[in-house]
Amino acid sequence: MQNSSIEILLADLKNPDESVRSNATQELWQIWFQQKGAYGLELLIRSQNLLDAGEVTQAEALLTDIVQDQPDFAEAWNRRAVLYFTIGQYQKSLADCQMAVQLNPAHFGAWHGIGLCYAAIASYPEAIQAFRKALEIQPHALVNQKLILECTAMLS
Repeated sequence: MQNSSIEILLADLKNPDESVRSNATQELWQIWFQQKGAYGLELLIRSQNLLDAGEVTQAEALLTDIVQDQPDFAEAWNRRAVLYFTIGQYQKSLADCQMAVQLNPAHFGAWHGIGLCYAAIASYPEAIQAFRKALEIQPHALVNQKLILECTAMLS
C-alpha cells in the first residue's frame, strides 16, 4: 500500500466537503479490498457471493483459507468478521475485527464492527470507545455518532 496516498485519503475523511469524504472513503475501501491484488479481490468477491446466496459454511471456509494463507490481509479478517456478525457469532466477529485493526489501525469499518459487537453483547462502554475510535478516523460518520448516543442511553 502506498502510505502517502493513504495518509492523504485519511486526511480527506476529515474534509468539510461531503464529496471529498465520500471519494476518500470509496478509495480507501478499494485499496483495502485490493491489498492482495486481483486474486485476493476475486476471493473476497467470491466469499461475498457465497454469503449472499446463503452458503454461509462455504463462505466461512473460503475466508478462513484466505486468512490462513495471507494472515496480513486485513480486509479478509474484516470480511470474515462481517460474516460472523451476520450469523450472531459476536465473539468471533469481535476477534476478527480486532485482528483487522491490529493490521490496519485506520480501518474505520473494523472499528465500527468492534463497536457493533460490543453493543450486541451489551458491553456499552467498550462499544462507545470503539465507535469513538472510528469517529477519530472518520469524524463525519453520523452512524457512529448515533450509535454512541444509543449506547450512552443504555448505560443510564
